[in-house]
Amino acid sequence: MIKAKKSLGQNFLIDKNIINKIVNTIDIKNRYILEIGPGTGNLTSSLLEKSPKKFYVIEKDTQLSLKLKEKFKDELIIINDDILKINENLISDKELIVFGNLPYNISTEILCKWILNLDSQNLWFSNLVLMFQKEVADRIISKFNSPNYGRLSILAKWRLEIKKITDIKPNCFFPKPKVDSSLLFFSPKTKFTKFNNPKNLEKITRVFFNHRRKMIKKPFNKMFPKKEELLNKLQISLNLRPHNLDFETYYNLTSEFEKLQG
Repeated sequence: MIKAKKSLGQNFLIDKNIINKIVNTIDIKNRYILEIGPGTGNLTSSLLEKSPKKFYVIEKDTQLSLKLKEKFKDELIIINDDILKINENLISDKELIVFGNLPYNISTEILCKWILNLDSQNLWFSNLVLMFQKEVADRIISKFNSPNYGRLSILAKWRLEIKKITDIKPNCFFPKPKVDSSLLFFSPKTKFTKFNNPKNLEKITRVFFNHRRKMIKKPFNKMFPKKEELLNKLQISLNLRPHNLDFETYYNLTSEFEKLQG
């Protein structure tokens, strides 16, 4: 039996009902799909039953990659590499539907990387069906002015429409994680604020949420020195706290910041 590696955040999905719910989230017949971290291949087997046209998997664990090759033969194109080091645009020349029980220790890093590197013209994926630690998922889908609202929700909702599919209990995995999980479904937005460099949105939100309980006067003056007229333009009060500014305000602040950069 394969032993899960804690260093790689491995928790293998074993619950058949949850696996069925994942594969039935979207029709993949004759589609190009990618699975991140297939592990022992439980979800992989069910996805193959839905007759995708081409099936890529990315598995960092070399031992698991060899086991997958042995189990599935030529049904999979196996990429034995680190998802954080891969250029997703080079995996396929077709849009991919991506499935992933993401390692919880790097799940936010993976999602942020994908969003920040997303080409506005040529999208490498059409949909994402991803599992996160529930606490992280709650931050991704959080609404403006709520306790979980912050950098992750602002970044994710800039480019993606997001829907929660279901929560998942620890006993659906082996070994059991100590936390609940959530399955989210993502689709790229067709209309969004365009930036010269998306990393400026990351920078703005990082500075503003660095002290999320304090008023925004200090971060505003740091990013926009002597720009009081901007407060009137965006109808912002310096007495507000970071979570009091809605999504569009952060996108507008990023646009204004880019104007200052020339």
